[in-house]
Amino acid sequence: MPPSRAAEVARYERLRSNPLNLAGRARRRESVIIRSVAVSSSLPKTVVIGAGVMGLSIAWRLAQSGCPVTVYDRGEAGRGASWAAAGMLAAAVETEPGEERLLALTLESQRLWPDFARELEGVSGISIGYRDDGTMVVALTRDDTEQLRFTYEFQKSLGLELDWLSGSEARRREPHLRPGVPGAVLSLRDHQVENRLLIHALAEAASRAGAVLYEHCAVREVELARERACGVVTDRGYDRADVIVLAAGAWSREISGIPRSHLPPVRPIKGQMLALRMDPETPLLRHVMWLPRGGYLVPRRDGRLVVGGTVEERGFDDSVTAGGLLALIEGAWRAVPAIEELPVAETWVGFRPGSRDDAPILGPSRIDRLVMATGHHRNGILLTPITARSISAYVLTGRLPESVHPFTPERFLNARLHRAERLGPVTALETR
Repeated sequence: MPPSRAAEVARYERLRSNPLNLAGRARRRESVIIRSVAVSSSLPKTVVIGAGVMGLSIAWRLAQSGCPVTVYDRGEAGRGASWAAAGMLAAAVETEPGEERLLALTLESQRLWPDFARELEGVSGISIGYRDDGTMVVALTRDDTEQLRFTYEFQKSLGLELDWLSGSEARRREPHLRPGVPGAVLSLRDHQVENRLLIHALAEAASRAGAVLYEHCAVREVELARERACGVVTDRGYDRADVIVLAAGAWSREISGIPRSHLPPVRPIKGQMLALRMDPETPLLRHVMWLPRGGYLVPRRDGRLVVGGTVEERGFDDSVTAGGLLALIEGAWRAVPAIEELPVAETWVGFRPGSRDDAPILGPSRIDRLVMATGHHRNGILLTPITARSISAYVLTGRLPESVHPFTPERFLNARLHRAERLGPVTALETR
């Protein structure tokens, strides 16, 4: 066989062996050059729907590997839940009973964060405000203390590294805490990152790696051919794709073309937040601070003190309400009275993408070549490194890491089938 013919056969077999070429015969594509980045013809042309931290981080990892990647967002990149978040990386103190499986994933992602942050800052040239001061959970009353002790003992039983602090120990670490605080829990491994800087860094890193980003360009429809995703219809026109990643957060059910039964069970969970302005040279707090009944304070190096966040089932209602702000400010004031002198710098509303079980939806859907990366609820920033690594690995190899298997979209299908079997055929049909 002539050398040229042998090389062509070898190349054809290599394309056939790629797990993404499932059609039985690989389609040959010319190499693409984007910003001097050579893209191998054997790598899938990928469209990412959504330019939040999930979409941008996945695009960055895929572009690093040589994939041609295009990202579309209905608005400005990162102005959804990623912008509205507080940037907490609190795998330990946020764990609640019933979230043991999720804990394994959040801890794995938390371990990835320091290296992820260093790499991203090095590639993008943008500091993302990663801080490792730790997180404190405070009790303000005797009832709070009993609840905090219960949560602490539960979390310790899971092997989490936490320390119980007396009131005096808590005030020694945070002198502006109200006098008489009865106790607190300290997690030195729960850190924070400035999520708005993270968005800018991810967009820059993805762009430098060769990904193309279209802002204010909504994906109107996912086109299917023979039950396979093959492209998207956008405000710019049609864009063919070998793989489509749905990372549109709370808007993931708003995309046409996907059968309703195949859409991810994601809904918007409204959160009102505000920021106060501290003196950056003499900030009131150093640690992230969790308050009784779920509020939190997150100090930033630029002097902002982020106060969050309400949890409301109100669809896409983006109004900032007096009641919401009152609850946030009162909760913060009860823990740190000195905030009453701080000016209000900003108020805003975000929409967390909540799934049916409040866990992320990661991996292949029941539509071939359509991959999900949504439903992260309150853990979006924390789960960014593991989501980017897992979804990019699946796109490139067809294999999903073991730690992500409990969070595939298939679990909701299995739950429906189990419910149908339990109800019986007649009742199941009546309850559809």
